[in-house]
Amino acid sequence: MKGRRHTPEQVVRKLHEADKLIGQGKDLAAVLKHLEVSEQTYHRWRNQFGGMKANSMKRLKELEEENRRLKKAVADLTLDKQILKEANEYLGNG
Repeated sequence: MKGRRHTPEQVVRKLHEADKLIGQGKDLAAVLKHLEVSEQTYHRWRNQFGGMKANSMKRLKELEEENRRLKKAVADLTLDKQILKEANEYLGNG
């Protein structure tokens, strides 16, 4: 069970599968064995992704990608500002 990473979509799918199995009367230990995850992982996933549907997960991924792009833009602009500041100091003092 150690070392496997799941995408958010896989996590949501597994949580839905767990709900279905529990609804069929299976105990948590059997469900966790079927999903191949630890109880700690299951509860962490439940807290993090519990109420999400597939469309919510898609929107989350879109927002995370937009956030990544915006952070890169801010970093690029900060670097440009620093370069212009240094060039201005050089030309002003030269």
